[in-house]
Amino acid sequence: MRDIISALDLSREDFLSLFHLSDEILKGKKIEVKDKIISVAFFEPSTRTALSFTTAGEKLGAKIIGFSSTEGTSVAKGENLADTIRMLENYSDCIIIRHKFDGAAKFASEISDKPIINAGDGKHEHPTQTLIDLYTVYKTFGEIDNLTFGILGDLRYARTVNSLLRGLTRFKPKIVYLISPPTLSARKEILKDLNYEIKELNNPYDIISDLDVLYITRIQKERFADEMEYEKVKESYKIDENLVNKMKKESIILHPLPRVNEIDRKIDSTPQAKYFYQASLAVPIRMALLYSVLGEQ
Repeated sequence: MRDIISALDLSREDFLSLFHLSDEILKGKKIEVKDKIISVAFFEPSTRTALSFTTAGEKLGAKIIGFSSTEGTSVAKGENLADTIRMLENYSDCIIIRHKFDGAAKFASEISDKPIINAGDGKHEHPTQTLIDLYTVYKTFGEIDNLTFGILGDLRYARTVNSLLRGLTRFKPKIVYLISPPTLSARKEILKDLNYEIKELNNPYDIISDLDVLYITRIQKERFADEMEYEKVKESYKIDENLVNKMKKESIILHPLPRVNEIDRKIDSTPQAKYFYQASLAVPIRMALLYSVLGEQ
């Protein structure tokens, strides 16, 4: 492995290999990338992604440098992205980048000779979140093939959705339901290359009892150019007890987090709620990825 810009950069074998290594890490296997330096360059706010990557790197024995805000860096003085990447390339063996602009990670990979990992670029992709998402499904069901997925919420601007839809092309889901307001439906350039059955709809109640996996995304205010458009759709869906009671007992609810008000807090104690478990898997799966990218196997 080298650059991880899109979920499409990972084959089925890559996914399964990383899952298996993560399983071994959870069982206590010790892996290291000592003498490596990892740059964490976050031009956009983050809690879980930044901290879990930092934790993963430190558990591997790597040194971590970088920033979680452009304040206090030369970016605040007007330094362009290309120059910042060139500097980080000089100082580190791998660069993990999050940026508000689509394509920023790809651009960085074209400049740097060191591996680039996309930690989220605008509304484009977030491939390492998909690793976590599908690993959670794998840990729960023992497989990803032949399951019925429902993806609900902001499907137009959510980069996690784009990566998940592309990541699922490496497996064989039974069907994927795309549930959103019409104005937030998934983008056609994403849908056109999928190799499994999808169905778009607006009402989750139509299919909720069929789902194995319900994946929820928040309506992302920061992605809307017009705040009035956000106000029209911000409370389109609420996952409450009435909806969850119609789900299969063995089905699961996932969310990349952070959540706002799209999931009732009462749902946290239900057996279907797996989003905090999902978040807990971020460190081992990112440890496995960094170990693979840095060439220590």
